[in-house]
Amino acid sequence: MSEIAVNGETLLLDATGALYWPAMRMLIFSDMHFEKGSSYARRGTMLPPYDTRATLARVTALVKHYAPRHVIALGDSFHDDEAADRLDDVERKLLLALSKAADWIWIAGNHDPEPPPWLGGQIAEEVAIGGLLFRHEPSATPFAGEIAGHLHPCASVTRRGRTLRRRCFVSDGTRLVMPAFGAYAGGLDVREMAVRTLFPDIFRAYVLGARQVYAVAA
Repeated sequence: MSEIAVNGETLLLDATGALYWPAMRMLIFSDMHFEKGSSYARRGTMLPPYDTRATLARVTALVKHYAPRHVIALGDSFHDDEAADRLDDVERKLLLALSKAADWIWIAGNHDPEPPPWLGGQIAEEVAIGGLLFRHEPSATPFAGEIAGHLHPCASVTRRGRTLRRRCFVSDGTRLVMPAFGAYAGGLDVREMAVRTLFPDIFRAYVLGARQVYAVAA
C-alpha cells in the first residue's frame, strides 16, 4: 500500500489495484470487465471461464478489509452489454451482497454505457466528491482532481536482471489514472502517447507488486 495526494486529497493505493479514500471511507475499482472470458469464448478464443468469479472474490476481500461506506466502480464493470445476462446465480448473489454492504455508484463506461439496474446503488456518468471527480475516460486536457480508468496502464520494471510488466496507477499529483482490476484486462504501456499526453510534466507510475506498490519515475 502506498499513500499519495491527488489535488490535495490523501489516497491509498492498494497493491491489488484498488484505490481507497480514507477521509470518505470510499473504495474505488476500475475496469473490472466481468465476463470478458465468456465474451472471448463466443468469438472462438477459449479462456478459462472463471474471470468474473476471481474478480468478485478479490472485490469481496477488499470490502471486508476496508469496510467502506461507499464504493465506486469506475466504468467497464461489464465487458459488453450482454455480460450481466451471462452471470451465473452464484455471481449474481455475490454482486447483490456487495451492493448491500456499502453505497455503490456505478460509473458508465464505454463497454457498459447502461449497467443493469438490478445491481442496486446509483448509475452515473461521472461524480464529483470533495476535491475529486470520478469518471471512466480521462479528459483530453488536464483536470484537477480527476480519477479515471479506461486506459489500463502498465509499466515494465527490471529487477535482478528480470523485466516484469505490471499494472500500475499513474499520477502527477493533480490527476490519477487507475489500473484495470479485472482478471483478464490487458494493459497500455505508460510510455504510449495516450498516457503520456495526459501528464504534461513529471509523473510517476505506481507499480503493483505482490504485497506493495512501488513508485517509479516515468
